[in-house]
Amino acid sequence: MPLYMDIHTLHSGVTIHDIGQAHAADRQAQGGYDVRYLRYWVSEANGKVFCLVDAPSAEAASTVHRHAHGLVADGVFEVQEGL
Repeated sequence: MPLYMDIHTLHSGVTIHDIGQAHAADRQAQGGYDVRYLRYWVSEANGKVFCLVDAPSAEAASTVHRHAHGLVADGVFEVQEGL
């Protein structure tokens, strides 16, 4: 299955703790969509969040975010993992 990296722009006041809760919600919702949210990274200083997801499509990954918490990404990009 393809890997995707998405990027979110944070609204002021959103913390890594908040994103951790959203990631947990993604993991609870992902099963019905054949999606696996793997990891996330947060740059509070730059107002950005990045999520790595194993999904059949970018739309499937976005659907999980929409269903789980409504924090839809600004962009979703298919990526390949390097060493």
